Amino acid sequence: MAINYLEGNIPQEFCSLKNLTFMQVSVNRLYGTFPSCLYNLSSLTTIAASINEFNGSLPPNLFNTLSNLQYFIIGGNQLSGKIPISIANASVLQVLELSVNNLVGQVPSLGKLHDLQQLNLQLNNLGDNSIKDLEFLKSLTNCSKLQVISISNNNFGGNLPKFVGNLSTQLSLLYVGGNQISGKIPTELGNLIGLILLGLDYSHFEGVIPTTFGKFKKMQKLELNGNKLSGELPPILGNLSQLYLFNIGDNMLEGNIPSSLGNCKKLQYLDISQNNLRGTIPLEFFTLTSLTNLLNLSKNSLSGSLPREVGMLKSINRLDVSENLLYGDIPGTIGECIGLEYLFLQGNSFNGTIPSSLASLKGLQYLDLSRNRLSGPIPNVLQNISVLEYLNVSFNMLEGEVPTKGVFGNVSRLIVAGNDKLCGGISELHLQPCLVKGTTKPANHHNIMLIVVIVSVVSIILLVTIILTICWMRKRNKKQNSDSPTIDPLAKVSYKALHQGTDGFAARNLVGSGSFGSVYKGNLVSEDKVVAVKVLNLQKKGAHKSFIAECNALKNIRHRNLVKILTCCSSTDYKGHEFKALVFEYMNNGSLEEWLHPVTVNRENQRTLDLVNRLNIIIDIAYVLHYLHHECEQSIIHCDLKPSNVLLDDDMVAHVSDFGIARLVSIIDDTSHQKTSTSGIKGTIGYAPPEYGMGSQVSTCGDMYSFGMLLLEMLTGKRPVDEMFIEGQNLHMFVEISFPNNLIQILDPQLVPRKAETTTEVGNGGNFTLTVDKCLVSLFRIGLACSLESPKERMNIVDVTRELSIIKKAYLSGNTD
Repeated sequence: MAINYLEGNIPQEFCSLKNLTFMQVSVNRLYGTFPSCLYNLSSLTTIAASINEFNGSLPPNLFNTLSNLQYFIIGGNQLSGKIPISIANASVLQVLELSVNNLVGQVPSLGKLHDLQQLNLQLNNLGDNSIKDLEFLKSLTNCSKLQVISISNNNFGGNLPKFVGNLSTQLSLLYVGGNQISGKIPTELGNLIGLILLGLDYSHFEGVIPTTFGKFKKMQKLELNGNKLSGELPPILGNLSQLYLFNIGDNMLEGNIPSSLGNCKKLQYLDISQNNLRGTIPLEFFTLTSLTNLLNLSKNSLSGSLPREVGMLKSINRLDVSENLLYGDIPGTIGECIGLEYLFLQGNSFNGTIPSSLASLKGLQYLDLSRNRLSGPIPNVLQNISVLEYLNVSFNMLEGEVPTKGVFGNVSRLIVAGNDKLCGGISELHLQPCLVKGTTKPANHHNIMLIVVIVSVVSIILLVTIILTICWMRKRNKKQNSDSPTIDPLAKVSYKALHQGTDGFAARNLVGSGSFGSVYKGNLVSEDKVVAVKVLNLQKKGAHKSFIAECNALKNIRHRNLVKILTCCSSTDYKGHEFKALVFEYMNNGSLEEWLHPVTVNRENQRTLDLVNRLNIIIDIAYVLHYLHHECEQSIIHCDLKPSNVLLDDDMVAHVSDFGIARLVSIIDDTSHQKTSTSGIKGTIGYAPPEYGMGSQVSTCGDMYSFGMLLLEMLTGKRPVDEMFIEGQNLHMFVEISFPNNLIQILDPQLVPRKAETTTEVGNGGNFTLTVDKCLVSLFRIGLACSLESPKERMNIVDVTRELSIIKKAYLSGNTD
């Protein structure tokens, strides 16, 4: 009766089927507990009830009477409690499938199951992160027919014991990743020469990769990513001739990449990202015509050029060499990689022009060339790539006219900032207009001399005027120095110190940008710490005023959830140009934007925020707004609250800032008659309240709207300007339609418990605990109340902070009242 829409409990009448041997009810909507009388049917050889909603625990004596049971398959339910010790009595059991449940405790001895072929315990809560958790593996050495073992994504701790090498040589699949297992990978693992798939990912393994891995002649899939492995990649891995997937990303490997990996002629997926590897990219990689899915070498210290042989990867789908030390031209042969859909070259030192051959990549969807040294124009032919959804060429040295068609016609999918010589493009880019050639006539000698004379006279008049004005101002200031507002001096830092600390404001140290400047990561000797340096773009109108306003604001406010300003710099650069910068504490965990919307195609490497993290961050932001609006001597309105302005420290504590934003903080005078002008303060589309677009003055109600939208974004994982919102719809409406009974349909998938993928509603309980259910409903309600269209109807920050405190207390204590 599998794969239907059956609901309800298994009827007791089934227990009357005394000769029943095979029972298959998987993939339905059955719930409740198994009738205990079923376990008395000694004739049963197969019980298959996976992917339903059965709950309760397995009886301790479950297997005492099921002496003929060969297949026990009940994964994908809500079963709790421990695995019965009586499992040892099921002596003819061949398949034990208990994955994706809520089982806890230690795994009993399975050594008497001599016919066991498959054991799947993944995605439970087994183990208690202790050294005894994996003792049951020793009993499995008696099971000579074992072919599959998966214990991944549990709570197993301790070290992987050496006796794992004594498991059956018939073992083809071994998954132990996603646990708390630490220590070195035992060299004895290489004895399992029959392994086809080995998963040791996302654990705490350290030390080197054993050279005994070279014995895995049949290995097709090897996952070692997300650990603390160090040393060099052993060249002997090139012996794995059957390998099609190799992931060693997110470790601490050093040295060069061995060219012997080019011997793995069946590789389709190769990820060596996020390590400390150096040297050049082995040319042998580009002879692997089998690479069709991914080549990811990002976030290392690889140098040299991107070889022209890259064009040999005709069928590669994703190529990522970003965040390295690569230089030279982007080879035109890259246009021969006709299978490319995602190309990441950002954060290097590529120079020369953007190759027009990229237009040959008709399937290209995502292209990032930012933070390099590319020059020349943006090729017009790029606008002919019809499926291109995202293009980032920011922070290069590009010049000339920006195209207007294709991806260039959508400001939300195009980033061109940091190229001062670009012009034209669609109006939303706010670039300078391009000069029209051939519209002026050459001036004769007489006209030129006349212009020179006029300019000289005007210059003399201006100079005299300036001198007289300065003298008058000095005399006036002596009399009224107490009448003008001043800035308390900070311990300033020199331009030289900032230039050296950021390696000459190198592109690889750029961490953010905005209308008034750019932010760089640097090492400041005077502060003896890593800092963030915000360099003002003084060519922008209002930048000087913003520098003064930001200093005046930040010198007087102190809060644990605000990014701390350390010092400032007001000087000249090496070319004699005026230079102004602010120096802040650096936040290692980046911005909330990077956590909510990671720019990566490898989902296994994505960082995620659970509900507790998000609740804490929401509360941190609320505390900041409460402080700015009600606790400062002069009230402050942020005006541009959004995920990119929320930075996270080592402990995931949120700090509100305005790195890389379009607008700075705005100070509101303490008199009731004076209000901040809204000139130039527009915020960001989607987060700015609707009244700002109609000319209304900024207010605390506007900040509350931004807070509400940010909260809803954190819960749904969707930006307020998501492309799905059409015909006047927005994030508030999207949530309001499903509130409160169908929140599971709009909840960020990262917040949906892995065992609740088949549920349909949050409001009706489903697989959520009641506490989580209540917490989410309360948070969504606050987000909706803060983002109402009418400013007067929005929830104020005082009530928000009070309710959030109650929600957190109730959630952590499990109280659902």
